[in-house]
Amino acid sequence: MTDSAAPVAPLLGTGRRKTSVARVRLMPGPGTIVVNHRPYEDYFPRELLRLSIKSPLLLTHQLGKYNVIANVQGGGLTGQADAIKLGIARALSLLDPAYRIGLRGAGLLTRDPREKERKKYGQKGARKRFQWTKR
Repeated sequence: MTDSAAPVAPLLGTGRRKTSVARVRLMPGPGTIVVNHRPYEDYFPRELLRLSIKSPLLLTHQLGKYNVIANVQGGGLTGQADAIKLGIARALSLLDPAYRIGLRGAGLLTRDPREKERKKYGQKGARKRFQWTKR
């Protein structure tokens, strides 16, 4: 059996943003991107989100060389797109350690730590208080 006939194990990457969690698989192929069993063009209506997802592939010149299969849950569309972006970047850094330097420099390997602050008791929200009345 030759090396080319051996099955290639997919590269796995996990990305998180706000309350979104994305499990991303990279496999050699023509470059199709599938999110939750749908083409990513259908799943993400905004071009900005689609470009965000492709940015790690564009930076490493791997667009069109790997198929991306992403399962994402939780949060909204922007959080999901950023979670997929982080998952792709982490999978690419496993592919070739040389990519890690460029991805790190572009800020694509850093998880955005911002989360929603919880509502406090005795207040209207996380920071907003009830209106104070003098009389």
